[in-house]
Amino acid sequence: MKTQTIYRTLPALKTRHILLILAILVGALADAFGQVPEDSDLYRTILDLDQAYFTAYNECDMATQEELLSDSLEFYHDQGGLSTSKSGILESIEDNICGQVSRSLVPGSVEVHEIKGFGAVEIGLHKFYNNREPDAISKPSRFVTVWKQENDGWKMHRIISLH
Repeated sequence: MKTQTIYRTLPALKTRHILLILAILVGALADAFGQVPEDSDLYRTILDLDQAYFTAYNECDMATQEELLSDSLEFYHDQGGLSTSKSGILESIEDNICGQVSRSLVPGSVEVHEIKGFGAVEIGLHKFYNNREPDAISKPSRFVTVWKQENDGWKMHRIISLH
């Protein structure tokens, strides 16, 4: 009796395993080919926006930062939690970051994925440096930025920062 049950279950297990393997392969292929080419207009636009925002961040240019952040911003930080107040985030940057911390993008680490009719997702690695500890080693950390194309330009809509 147990042998019959095993043989009836075996084809179902094989089918599930095959489907799982196919799902993994499709996911890997989508990840490999889903990003826009590095020589595309969208890729350059997102990298230019990233540079504009973080140049402003490093130079304490609060007006440019405010312009590039969406009014409906959500900032997820693995250590600090969720922040949804644009003004609160800007105030925190001005009080705790300006003149103290700088950010650099890890060259070659950025992926850009188009979200049709909305904007794009930028995924990459960056490093932060504490200017008060110039000899401290900065380890790369992952970030994800959802850029939304609004009537008045591109905005950082959702940000995930993982350290």
